[in-house]
Amino acid sequence: MTDILLVQPPIRDYYLTAKRTVPYGLASIAATLMAQGFSVEILDALAVSTSRPVEPPPEMSGLDKFYGKPDVSPFSLFHRFRHFGWSFEHLGRKARDSGAWLVGISSLFTPYVNEALAAAEAVKRSLPQCALVLGGHHPTALPESVLASPWVDFVLRGEGEASMALLAQNLREGRPLRSVPGIGFRRPDGSLHIDAPAHLRQLEGLPRPAFELLNHRHYRRRGQASAVVVASRGCPLHCSYCSVGGAAWLPHRLRPVPEVLAEIEWALTRQGAGFIDFEDENLSLDRDWFLEILDGIAQRFGAPEFELRAMNGLFPPTLDAEVIRAMRRAGFRTLNLSLGSTHARQLRRFQRADVREVFDRALALAEDIGLNAVGYIIVGAPHQRPEDSVDDLLFLSERRVLAGVSVFYPAPGSRDFDGCRELGLLPDQFSCLRASALPIDHTTRREESATLLRLGRVLNFMKHLLDVGSPLPPPSCAGLTAIDPTNRIEAGRRLLAAFLADGRIRGVTPDGEIYEHLVSAEMTARFLRGLQTRSLRGAI
Repeated sequence: MTDILLVQPPIRDYYLTAKRTVPYGLASIAATLMAQGFSVEILDALAVSTSRPVEPPPEMSGLDKFYGKPDVSPFSLFHRFRHFGWSFEHLGRKARDSGAWLVGISSLFTPYVNEALAAAEAVKRSLPQCALVLGGHHPTALPESVLASPWVDFVLRGEGEASMALLAQNLREGRPLRSVPGIGFRRPDGSLHIDAPAHLRQLEGLPRPAFELLNHRHYRRRGQASAVVVASRGCPLHCSYCSVGGAAWLPHRLRPVPEVLAEIEWALTRQGAGFIDFEDENLSLDRDWFLEILDGIAQRFGAPEFELRAMNGLFPPTLDAEVIRAMRRAGFRTLNLSLGSTHARQLRRFQRADVREVFDRALALAEDIGLNAVGYIIVGAPHQRPEDSVDDLLFLSERRVLAGVSVFYPAPGSRDFDGCRELGLLPDQFSCLRASALPIDHTTRREESATLLRLGRVLNFMKHLLDVGSPLPPPSCAGLTAIDPTNRIEAGRRLLAAFLADGRIRGVTPDGEIYEHLVSAEMTARFLRGLQTRSLRGAI
């Protein structure tokens, strides 16, 4: 029998990036609980390779016009809405078998809160005597919405390591719960007690996350195990779209370098990790500390056979020649660079600096030492003009970098979330607060956001052809008959030739049917005109 069960629920969406779902936070909370003598089990409902098609919720049915048909071409986005992970029934049975008296469920992202609440119901029905608590970003930002569920007894706001062990102790010993930092619960009269979010004053001396409780066989990249490290928490920047940067309750803190290095060593030696992602919000912000980590990795592990990434993005002004060379020695092979936008008015709305000059400097340094790069732009934000986003793509077209197109979504707790609420732009349902739902229909319409995603795919395919030494096809619609859908690159070449001729973005189904995607003709025309005045570069 287990004292405490920690659960990562299944999710439902058009896609899932498995290596980014490692339940690092649950492993960290488990370690603090185990240090207090509790027995802990982690049920990771996403640690399974199977998924199944399900009907999207009614509020997302309008996306069919963008994603309805399958597409096996390089210009595909999404197609089938799927349930990733265990069924809720299986999760309930596993919870019942654990016999836990306290169950904590992770609810990190608002679009997936319905799945977290469905997991809570499944657990409570199978294990009715347990106390059930939800934690993560959504309960932190919107605790009242979670406590409206009859299946949830408590929420914990903020960092779970600061509160979960105390909640368990107070429950076990029958002590009042008001003393637990960050707690929320229903009083006997139905009113709510909601505490301010809790955080750790310092990160030094925390026990290593209990990675041994995770199913590492599932989290793999190119046949090798992948791992996650969080070396810092919080961010002092105040980007309008981010719920972490500048949050009053969440200070920016750095973990001690020796503890970060010890965690990386465990991942490499005990887990056999070949890929490690730093999930920090702003990994390179403190230059000296970051250099100390990089130098420590290089000295401890020599010429690395593993790959390091910072997939949340790096802030270009923090990357100079010394830092980028140190990243290369430590095992970075790709720079994930946050560009945001190239337009001054949009940068002012985002409360971001214009980083074009240092972005180009980072790309030049990366090219000199053999690093690849991805440059991320945000599209579809309130007041953002779609033609400005096309210009952002054209800016990337001339540079040795892949284009990463991130559709804006309003994150609860961010300034932009509040702004969208004031403008009446928020979707009616939490499930639509995700990029794949094209959530905001304002100065950039949903059709235009979808077009920008497609244009990003078109641009990256053109870059790929240059990288492999294949010339771009001449504009022509003549090759649109008898496309072999099993030859993805050749199919892409023919569809690209047609796009260059008439500005229409087409896909091809697995059985060879060619069809047009719904896109904005004005935007594709602007993109094609812009390409005529620019020198396209590959990405490697």
